[in-house]
Amino acid sequence: MPELPDVTVYIEALQRRIVGHVVERVIVRGPFLLRSTQPPLASVEGKMVQEIRRVGKQIVIGVEGGVWLAIHLKIAGRLRWKASGPKSNAKGVLAVFEFDSGALVLTEAGSQHRASLTLTRELNAIDAGGIEPLEAGLAAFEAALRSENHTLKRALTDPRLISGIGNAYSDEILHRAQLSPVSMTRSLTRESAERLFNATRETLEEWTCRLRSETGEGFPEKVTAFREGMAAHGRFGLPCSRCGSKIQRIRYAANETNYCATCQTGGRLLADRSLSRLLREDWPRTLDELEALKKR
Repeated sequence: MPELPDVTVYIEALQRRIVGHVVERVIVRGPFLLRSTQPPLASVEGKMVQEIRRVGKQIVIGVEGGVWLAIHLKIAGRLRWKASGPKSNAKGVLAVFEFDSGALVLTEAGSQHRASLTLTRELNAIDAGGIEPLEAGLAAFEAALRSENHTLKRALTDPRLISGIGNAYSDEILHRAQLSPVSMTRSLTRESAERLFNATRETLEEWTCRLRSETGEGFPEKVTAFREGMAAHGRFGLPCSRCGSKIQRIRYAANETNYCATCQTGGRLLADRSLSRLLREDWPRTLDELEALKKR
């Protein structure tokens, strides 16, 4: 899922292309995409784009008349910029936003239909309410974390608490902070909370700069959750860049958490829901036990 760094770079590319330009037509081809009935799509046609904002992981386009188009890419949605709209039977195309400067094409891989388009006059209606991690100070960040007692992984990815962070960058943040993804928020020491705050800002700022540099004046084409140079996410079985131990993972539903047992959990392996049930008392508790199990 595109997260804060990816969405920021998308927005910067769109600002150069559509702010001050007119929306000529919006064509929705995916029957599950549009999640609102008012205001109607026709209300934005012929109107000039005035600004673009990020709301959480959403790209929100504001046009004359106070109407906002909120695009949420979810896991598999992606944007493409074209000189003109694609053919009517183009595979995976959910919507085409035609401007007097070109066409923004929304695609989605797979068949889960998670991407969404919402039209609204009230931004509060689409804002989950989490703090902005690059704007909030330490006190606000710590208050958001401790407002509910969750694992650090869940707290970082909860849009009601912290805005714009998902599965990939939460792994990177926790690895940088050297904190376990399953530590509970209300058990954090003040020192650990400050370390997490700094790691969050550093990780998001670093990756935004990296993606901005890669994109240049072009349009983001390779938006993915798995990037070269990541320290933990997507690196299961590969050596940790800090200590050399193999990166471990926990799988759950369609997501996974990647972590370094040496750097983050004091050498303890976290229980994978499916494998630990299968192995029961044979589930390895440490890296040494895991290596011994592999040798059997």
